[in-house]
Amino acid sequence: MWRKLLIALLFGAACCSWAEADVPTYRASKALAQTHPEVRRIALVIGNGNYEEDPLPNAHNDALAMSEALRARGFEVMRYENLSGAQMREALLAFKRRLDDGGVALFYFSGHGFRVADRTLLRPVDADSRAPRDLLRGGIDLQSVLESMSAPRQAKLNLVVLDTCMNEPFGTASSASLRVPEQTTIAYAAAPGAFAADGAHHGLFTGALLKAMTLPRTTIEQSFALAAGAVQEASGGQQRPWLSSSLPGFTSSPLLAGLSLDADESVHTLRSRGVIPKDSAEQYELTFWDSIKDSNHVADYEAYLQAYPNGRFAALAKARIERLRKAAPKTEAPAATPAPAAKAPPERPRPTPPAAAKPAPPAAAPERPAPSTAKAGGTIKDCPTCPDMVALPAGDFTMGSNASDPSEKPAHHVSIATPFAISKYEVTVAQWDACVEAGGCQPSPNGSGRPKNTPARDISWDDAQQYVKWLAKLSGKPYRLPTEAEWEYAARGGTTTRFWWGNQMQTGKANCKDCGEPWQQEGPAPVGSFAANPFGLHDMNGSVWEWVSDCWHNNYKGAPADGRSWDDAHCRVRVIRGGSWREGASYMPTTTRFKYDASVRYSQNGFRVARDNK
Repeated sequence: MWRKLLIALLFGAACCSWAEADVPTYRASKALAQTHPEVRRIALVIGNGNYEEDPLPNAHNDALAMSEALRARGFEVMRYENLSGAQMREALLAFKRRLDDGGVALFYFSGHGFRVADRTLLRPVDADSRAPRDLLRGGIDLQSVLESMSAPRQAKLNLVVLDTCMNEPFGTASSASLRVPEQTTIAYAAAPGAFAADGAHHGLFTGALLKAMTLPRTTIEQSFALAAGAVQEASGGQQRPWLSSSLPGFTSSPLLAGLSLDADESVHTLRSRGVIPKDSAEQYELTFWDSIKDSNHVADYEAYLQAYPNGRFAALAKARIERLRKAAPKTEAPAATPAPAAKAPPERPRPTPPAAAKPAPPAAAPERPAPSTAKAGGTIKDCPTCPDMVALPAGDFTMGSNASDPSEKPAHHVSIATPFAISKYEVTVAQWDACVEAGGCQPSPNGSGRPKNTPARDISWDDAQQYVKWLAKLSGKPYRLPTEAEWEYAARGGTTTRFWWGNQMQTGKANCKDCGEPWQQEGPAPVGSFAANPFGLHDMNGSVWEWVSDCWHNNYKGAPADGRSWDDAHCRVRVIRGGSWREGASYMPTTTRFKYDASVRYSQNGFRVARDNK
């Protein structure tokens, strides 16, 4: 069956190559292709390898190499590694929003996976295979991945590549078919019920696919088929890749040959990418039941029944569910106070949007210092085309919040020991264009025709580094991006409230869609359209998201207390702060933070600059 499915995806001249994945459908007419000559290609790449038990060292290599290969073929890549379940859901939401403008979508996952009943689950790093309940409740359903890609959009084409096992640790997988959205192809490293292998440097399937992608004049479907043939040969038939597709108009062709793997790409570990219970099937079921038998949560018993619909405790699980629903219909409600029902969904995903009600009392923040009484200095301008800078003094403040998003915790004391200067406004289109004209920066995508006094956007972290390097050379001053601590210190302006103007949202204070005029959906207002904060800085809340120098960390545990940049070796995911004009009021608090791949350009991302001011 796997071979038939692969053969069915080998098309003639109408199919598209990796570098030409802008063809909206495989049977696209010439007219349709001409209508969308510049269709976007967006990829979400996840490599999960840092599992507490059964780590996968090759997952990092897989994600990195696949990201580089896709970027070389014109994809905008969102790459993440070692994500928890919440972080994977967050990444999928961000991916879904990126697809609103249409185009080709590719999802790639390298890590542990498994099947149970009619579900294929991808395993986050925080789902423990030794705890069946956590494994089932924490796994990311492939159907949710497909749903994130399923909305109708211009020039739609979906590609899903899974280098993961398809084994059945609970022994209960069914033959029910996955609901594959239209215009979608899914490439599995292994057939249902089977394991996937690792080579010396990559997953066996990923290594073969990377090699197939380098062959000239090879279509996407041919690459999958070539990789599948090489994997089957290298594994002696023990691993058989599998394809599923909703694309119309298949024709049959012989399976392509001619691709073989090098010795160091051959099988090193066969059963490496699945969930393998350490106990027998009977003992694994007993372990599952023991972990939930005293639970008061309906979802725990439902998870057991999904894994063991005819298990030895099935009748008891059903009785518990009935009793719990009768006794406490709201047992499953979250303990935290939800956001108001009337609140519109945020433009950019966050695990727990900050509530619009009162903030937590000051006592929630440990060792909260008194508000800084330091005052900002005058405006500095180092050259005619340089941004206006505001000199800020050293000072202490409480960074983060214990009453909001988990990434903003814990609130902690930070001392900015060295005075610094930060730009009064975000870098504008005119200032960016000056760098482009001087040959120091790349043109901003879609930037032509934007008002010169609006914030420069579609700027990646890497782009911002080019700008500060050029600015430092031009001015002779050590320009850089602000650190995350410097940014929040500057945004607070010596205040301790949720916003610099107080604890409640007020119209006319920030450029966001719930913040009052001036506002338009198409783009941010000109810089300085809203009042400055107590330090004399404009648009720290809203306008565009602003890059800072720090590497992304999921929370502030272990964060520096002296205001320096918190960096990691080989970091590719960086912090952005402040929200944008497209976001709602829930993104305007000073503590708001988010992340993005350093190389990705996005229409809501810009930056401001800083430099030491000794």
